[in-house]
Amino acid sequence: MKASEMKKGQTVIVDGKLYAIVDYQHVKLGKGGAVFQTKIKGLEDGLTQNIRLRSEEIIEEAYLDKRTYEYLYSAGDEHILMDCENYDQISLDDDAFGDGPKYLKPNTQLQVSMYNGKPVVVTLPNAVDLVVTDTAPEIKGATATNQYKPATMETGLVIQVPPFIKLGELLRVDTRTGEYVTRVKE
Repeated sequence: MKASEMKKGQTVIVDGKLYAIVDYQHVKLGKGGAVFQTKIKGLEDGLTQNIRLRSEEIIEEAYLDKRTYEYLYSAGDEHILMDCENYDQISLDDDAFGDGPKYLKPNTQLQVSMYNGKPVVVTLPNAVDLVVTDTAPEIKGATATNQYKPATMETGLVIQVPPFIKLGELLRVDTRTGEYVTRVKE
């Protein structure tokens, strides 16, 4: 595709490596023609860099196969996922899986983007519901919103929660920020 046809979030191949387009801007330089100042993020190493592309320059678009997987379990630094369509299992290490184990309970659905049969991006659900397994006792009458206490969730994740949260409560946690969202009514 031409550089003028690119969009944010697209995956492209630059110098034989897989990148996602984070941002781009059409810039008119002083003497020469206009170029696209493009910010790209490496999907394998996570590093971002800036490149300049002329509008007529051809870049190779990479097509990712997005599939729904179910998180089964973790054994050490290996994490086992199952394809929801054909029940094939794959194993990811800590580097590929990122923060996933902190947020996921067995049987949680997530998206895995594959390139040439190799998983490159694991997308967690935006929010998960987890049970509080350890926290300080609740403080009666505490209604101040800026006071927080640490709480350990069932997966081992430690988050900051309001003082009225009790042991055993089900909480919604945002996987993008790692923050408490709300209590969940069962």
